[in-house]
Amino acid sequence: MFSGIVEAVGVVDKVVDAGGGLRFRINCPQILADAQMGESIAVNGTCLTVIEYTEEWFDVEVTQETLRCTTLGTLKEKQKVNLEKALKVSDRLGGHMVTGHVDTVGHVGAITEDGFSKIMKFTLDGKWAPFFVKKGSVTVEGVSLTVADCGGLSNNSSNAGKGGEFWFTVALIPHTMDVTTLGTIQVGDPVNVETDVIARYVVRLLGDSYLENLNKERESVL
Repeated sequence: MFSGIVEAVGVVDKVVDAGGGLRFRINCPQILADAQMGESIAVNGTCLTVIEYTEEWFDVEVTQETLRCTTLGTLKEKQKVNLEKALKVSDRLGGHMVTGHVDTVGHVGAITEDGFSKIMKFTLDGKWAPFFVKKGSVTVEGVSLTVADCGGLSNNSSNAGKGGEFWFTVALIPHTMDVTTLGTIQVGDPVNVETDVIARYVVRLLGDSYLENLNKERESVL
């Protein structure tokens, strides 16, 4: 379990074909002070296992399944990545509950200035719309963020939960852009997105009847 509060930004040192997957070596001394074999570190929001390490770097392996569901397959040597170690029971939950299990890959749709902050718009498949709500939580590239707004085909028509394009926006303060990789992403870039785990369980428990009622309510106000 993670909180979405990035502890450090590392640099990909090596990308090696591991025969059916990839092996990454990531340089980041500041996150390895009390490292242990087998512990979990979130890399751009993806929970991975440390299989080898020194005081300077650590290695992780990424399966084909993870490569299909995340942006990790696009990482190149010298590219920066967001890093967070797994929470301890005594740690503060500064962001929100993050599993490190990326749901989908979205894309940066727009970036606009808003005073000292930036508004970033992300697009993704409409089937994820039921897991978003204004002022709710979302994880982008391992960073815990607050949904400023959301909408699109799946948020205002009978397509909810059935596909189409969906979008959401977040507001980034300068500090977040300075201490994570979000300050360097550009329009069109792919990003790892993890929806709120609580929302996922609620929607699953409510089942299809929830989506049907949601569609009816939305249609009634159109």
